[in-house]
Amino acid sequence: MDPKKKKQKQKVRKSQAITCPSFSRKDLVITSPSHAKMDLQEATKKQSDVAMFLTRKVISAVARNSNFVFSPASINAVLTMVAATIEEETLRSFVLSCLGSSSSDELYAVFREISSIAPVNGSKNDGGPKIAAAYGVWMEQSISVKPSLKDLFENFFKATFAQVDFRFKAEKVRVKVNELASNQTNGLIKELLPPGSVKSDTDCIYGNVLYFKGTWQDKFEKDLTTNEEFHLLNDTSVSVPFMSSDEDQYIEAYDGFKVLKLPFRRGSDSNHKFSMYFYLPDKKDGLDNLVKKMTSTPGFVDNHIPRSKVEVGEFRIPKFKIEFGFEASKAFKELKLVDEMKISLYHKARDQ
Repeated sequence: MDPKKKKQKQKVRKSQAITCPSFSRKDLVITSPSHAKMDLQEATKKQSDVAMFLTRKVISAVARNSNFVFSPASINAVLTMVAATIEEETLRSFVLSCLGSSSSDELYAVFREISSIAPVNGSKNDGGPKIAAAYGVWMEQSISVKPSLKDLFENFFKATFAQVDFRFKAEKVRVKVNELASNQTNGLIKELLPPGSVKSDTDCIYGNVLYFKGTWQDKFEKDLTTNEEFHLLNDTSVSVPFMSSDEDQYIEAYDGFKVLKLPFRRGSDSNHKFSMYFYLPDKKDGLDNLVKKMTSTPGFVDNHIPRSKVEVGEFRIPKFKIEFGFEASKAFKELKLVDEMKISLYHKARDQ
């Protein structure tokens, strides 16, 4: 098992996703999302399953037997903005089905909930996790945009909106988008869009940056960190730093694997709790089977959460950093979302 293979990490997480679609129509119009009542909890659970499904696609397409970090929430946020611009009912229904939603209102409700947790202006600096999100939409200046669509982006999605010159200044726009990503992640993600990704025939770019930084509720003592052997997927091992603790931990054993929950320190927000989960197979070569089970079983994450602390013997967690970028549209190609909407989707994340 690779020490960097886990999706969950120790202290700081930054992630971002962006998509660059091309439109053929000249006028874009959209009605504002309604405030119809719906089962938000059920909608959120569905999106959790979609997140695991997308994770499976990423692993299969671009991250098999490699270290990776991936933010399904960022992909979901960007595609929600894309869905908001679609007028054709057949295409809209297709996008909704790919995102596991029965209606646009359901997507908007989940987006609204995520926005309340990761606000555009950032969370309060009160000792809890620092969480912030940023959204951006750049459209070709020759495309006529209805005021209702501009209002939706700026006031509902809280996105930076601008009409730009893709036809003659595509590279300058790419640099500007990358500057936004760098600024919103404190310089940790410097080049989301690679050279050549923005061209003269690009009509629109949708961007999202998600930033999370937290400290453990129960800190690990530095003097307890030691180098230990860590087993890799190729049956070899490496020596890496391990954090250690003598405290009771949130751990529960299941059939073939164990789950560890490490809570982050909370601030004044009593409505939200944040934790990091580690999934450890019992067998050294059991990671692939565990990942398949996680990403194909509905409700897997919610049904495997340690609820109480237990006394443990030897307890160690490896320290590591991961930066991973890929063209997500290739990973999701079999969903036919890319072909139907003519989009290129890029994702880059860093975790440490």
